Amino acid sequence: MFEIKESKLKEANKAFKSYLRLFRQQGTNEITFQDFFNNRILVVHAIQRGIPFTLFQHIKGLTPFSDKDWAVFLDLSVKSLQRYKLEKAHVFKPIHSEKIIELTEVALFGLEIFDSPQQFYLWLNTPSYALGNFTPLDLLKNSYGKDLVVSELNRINEGIFV
Repeated sequence: MFEIKESKLKEANKAFKSYLRLFRQQGTNEITFQDFFNNRILVVHAIQRGIPFTLFQHIKGLTPFSDKDWAVFLDLSVKSLQRYKLEKAHVFKPIHSEKIIELTEVALFGLEIFDSPQQFYLWLNTPSYALGNFTPLDLLKNSYGKDLVVSELNRINEGIFV
């Protein structure tokens, strides 16, 4: 089972701040990983620049998604992800970087809503009547499905159950 630890979040914040230094924009040193999603211009810069694999590894540690899940989301093979891990300086293309950022945002939101990472992971893998009997994990494969999952997370957060 997936479990998020405070140490993983600190490591991710450190790696993220190191990544943001590449942007050389004033004020980026104070931005945490969680705050990043509120600055849409910074998100666009990150997508265009690409997410380095080293940062992706930290992101992976914060999400409940397996290597196989990530491979499906990014439309890559697990072997490609393993090969990228061996390349010291691999940077994901913008199309992959955008997906990584979107899924990280969804995962962090879900982890805020559920009492434990295990409950969130269970919800992700359980077919939902409100989502047309799809599992939320299956819907995260495309942007329209991701929007449905985020809407459902918002309803859960507000206490509205369909």
